[in-house]
Amino acid sequence: MTDHGSATAGLRRPTAEARPAGGARLLSICKVWQVEYPWDVRAEKIALALTAAGHRVNLVARNRTALPEVEELPEATVHRLAAWPWVPRWLNDVSMVAAFVNPRWYGQIRRVAQRTRADVILCRDLPLAVTSIVVARRLGIPVILDMAENYPAMLRSRRSTGRAKPWDVLVRNPRLAGVIERWVVPRVDAILVVVEESRDRLLAMGVPTARIALVYNTPPRSRLDSRPADHERRGPGPLKAVYLGRVEEQRGIGTLLDAVARLRADAFPVALTIYGEGKDFAVYRARARALGLEPPAVVFRGQVPNDVALAELADADVGIIPHWRDEQFDTTLPNKIFDYMAAGLPVVTSDATPLKRIVETCRCGRVFRERDAAGLARGIRELGDAAARREAGERGRDAIRTTFHWERDVQRLLEVLQRVAASRLSDDARDEV
Repeated sequence: MTDHGSATAGLRRPTAEARPAGGARLLSICKVWQVEYPWDVRAEKIALALTAAGHRVNLVARNRTALPEVEELPEATVHRLAAWPWVPRWLNDVSMVAAFVNPRWYGQIRRVAQRTRADVILCRDLPLAVTSIVVARRLGIPVILDMAENYPAMLRSRRSTGRAKPWDVLVRNPRLAGVIERWVVPRVDAILVVVEESRDRLLAMGVPTARIALVYNTPPRSRLDSRPADHERRGPGPLKAVYLGRVEEQRGIGTLLDAVARLRADAFPVALTIYGEGKDFAVYRARARALGLEPPAVVFRGQVPNDVALAELADADVGIIPHWRDEQFDTTLPNKIFDYMAAGLPVVTSDATPLKRIVETCRCGRVFRERDAAGLARGIRELGDAAARREAGERGRDAIRTTFHWERDVQRLLEVLQRVAASRLSDDARDEV
């Protein structure tokens, strides 16, 4: 998925009449998001789902771009850290770092939770989990960790590229993150995970099954109402491959460019569009030029509104996920796999464990050995046949329709939220007795 953009395509906006089903209790939720908002697809989807169910969502976010400190959005009221106009810009930015324990974040989360009479703190990922737990304990409310990333593994993956910066020893240290994670997971009331492999990792760490809830990064079923890819339309032009997401080394962009260069050298017509930015954007744009992959062979679109990128998937033929296979990508799952499937695109993916499992189970594409440009090129070439693309694309859409859709994940989200809130109420009642 592109890193920033407009509202999540296909999600129903909350209405004034929204109420939780089955007489469930209305809750005030303090959602903690470590960077700027808007925008993040999962943060927005969860906030929209909670608000649509009748709950109140107040979202605490960073504010390096000097946006309003409080902003009413359809999915949540956003409470941003206040800028410090009397200090240099760099110092203001540093003061907002979500570095596990930061007094600025502690004060902001506590103020928002108190003022909104929060029933639950819902913290996204590890950096602010310690702070969220401390605030929650002071206020006597539960805390849920949304573990969208295996954070220590993500830091190890980034460090393996050899591009760590000097200050990463402190703020992005994978060993320190591992210690903090081991402190956090027994102390939160529930953990949301995005894939079964992440759940299994937590089980191996001793987290009880009852405290883990699987909430995938899936699209709503209404996404299937959008125009799908038409695999019969293509004339003599090149096969159109697409990549959505961050442009970083560990996401396999180098392998993808090498595969395109191989195909074109073999006179197989292919054109690649890359949506998204990242710390290696300039590096790989230069790499493409060095390989002779000038537009239209490879087009770097950069940051594109999310709804625009999703709509344009219908004009592509194949969706690519070239991620490395390492601990990070073996225990998380990108939005893009489901975006491709919903658009009717066959998926060509590396053999990172969750990606391989889903593509092979759904029979919706091809799998290649990670970092193997020849294998990736072979997978793309095999989908040069329109009938093969159409069959794989239809299977992917069927899987979204029956299994991998946001409506199912929302139900799990709402259930764990009510269970955690009810459990804390029961504990409070026993304490009073």
